[in-house]
Amino acid sequence: MPEGIRLVHLPPYTPELQPAETLWVHVDAPIVNRHFDSLAELDAVVAERCITLGNDRELVRSQTGFRWWPNPVAAN
Repeated sequence: MPEGIRLVHLPPYTPELQPAETLWVHVDAPIVNRHFDSLAELDAVVAERCITLGNDRELVRSQTGFRWWPNPVAAN
């Protein structure tokens, strides 16, 4: 461990500390129980799903908004 670096071990599931953690179920949906012939094919499906999630702000907000989270800065 380099000098000046301190590890902080987190519990295995901490959605309050990682709000995006709750979005995995939506990313996994198109790939669960499927076979992909290549890593590139899997990557393309996951990338498309991420783009879809990026465009669905209401879904992301509903999954990651915690009552104690600070008010977001308005998008330009």
